[in-house]
Amino acid sequence: MFDEVERFSKIVFMKTKIALAALLISASSLYGQERVELLPFGNMDRWIVREIKESGVIGGDTKYLYDIGAGSDTIRGNVPYTSKNSPWATSSVYAKVSGISKGSTTVFPEKRGDGYCARLETREDGCKVLGLVNVTVLATGTIYLGALPEPVKDAKDPQSKLVMGIPFTKKIKGIVFDYKFKQGQDGGRRMRMSGFGKAEPLDGVNAAEVQLLLQNRWEDADGKVYAKRVGTVWQQFDKDQPDWVNNHRLDVRYGDITGDPSYKPYMGLTVKEPQYTINSRGQRVPINEVGWDANAPVTHMILRFSSGYGGAYVGSPGATFWIDNVKVVY
Repeated sequence: MFDEVERFSKIVFMKTKIALAALLISASSLYGQERVELLPFGNMDRWIVREIKESGVIGGDTKYLYDIGAGSDTIRGNVPYTSKNSPWATSSVYAKVSGISKGSTTVFPEKRGDGYCARLETREDGCKVLGLVNVTVLATGTIYLGALPEPVKDAKDPQSKLVMGIPFTKKIKGIVFDYKFKQGQDGGRRMRMSGFGKAEPLDGVNAAEVQLLLQNRWEDADGKVYAKRVGTVWQQFDKDQPDWVNNHRLDVRYGDITGDPSYKPYMGLTVKEPQYTINSRGQRVPINEVGWDANAPVTHMILRFSSGYGGAYVGSPGATFWIDNVKVVY
C-alpha cells in the first residue's frame, strides 16, 4: 500500500512540473503592463473519456467519466487513472469499496462554439444493492488543480481524497475565466444527502464557488504539512446567470484579509475543514493553515471551481456551473 501511494506521489510531482513548464510557454497576451496567460488545458477543449463497468451487485451499469487533458481513445476497463499531462482533476471518480466497483460522474465536457467548456453538476448519485437497498448521496461537481488518487476505497471524509494544489511560485495579480450558473431545484434550496436516511434540509441557498489560495507550505520532521496563506481569491455565486459572462476577473488579495470590507467568514484559514496533500513520505495529510503572510514566498497554488459549497454531500440537486478559458494575470 505504501509503495502505491509513494509511486502516486512521484507521478503527481512529475505532473505538476509538466504543468508549470506548460504554463511558462503558454500563449500570453498583454494588457498594458499586465500579462494574461491561459492555464494548461484551461480552454477546456481537450478531454479524456473513461468507461467504467460497475459491479453486478449494484446493477452492472456502464458509466462514463470525463477528465481534462490530452488523449485520443476512450480508456476502457476499471483501472485507476492519473493524468500525465494535465494539472487538472475533477470530482468524477472510480471507486472500489469492498470489492464493489462504481463510477460517479459530476463533470462533463459541453460544446461551446468551436470548442468545449466544463459543465459542473450537483447530482443525486445512487445505487441499489442487490436490487433491494437504495443508497443515494449528493455529489457536487468540481474541477481543481491537483489530483484524485484512484480507486477511492471508502466513503469516509470525501474531501480528504482530493489532493489540492500544485507547486507554484508566482505572486499573480488575479484570475480570469468565463462562466454561467444555474441554481438547483426549488430556487437552490440546500440539503445534506449522505446516503443514510432522508435528505436533511439546510438553511440558506446554494452557491457556486471559486477559490484560489496562494500558500507558503512546509513539512515538519513528523511529515505534517503547514501553510501560511499568502494570497486569497474566494467568491460565491448564488443567483442564476443564464448567459455567459466572459473574462470575469477576480483579483488576489494578499496577506490578512479579515479586515477587508468584502471579507466573509468562509474565506478564513481552512482550520476546521482542511484541504489535503501528499507529503514527502507519500502519505495523504491535511494542510494546516496557521496564519497569514503577504511577504512569504509562494510555494503552492490551490484553484477550485465547484457547483456548490459546504462540504461533502451538501448542495442543491441540479445546480450547474459552466467554466471556460481559465487564465492567470501577472
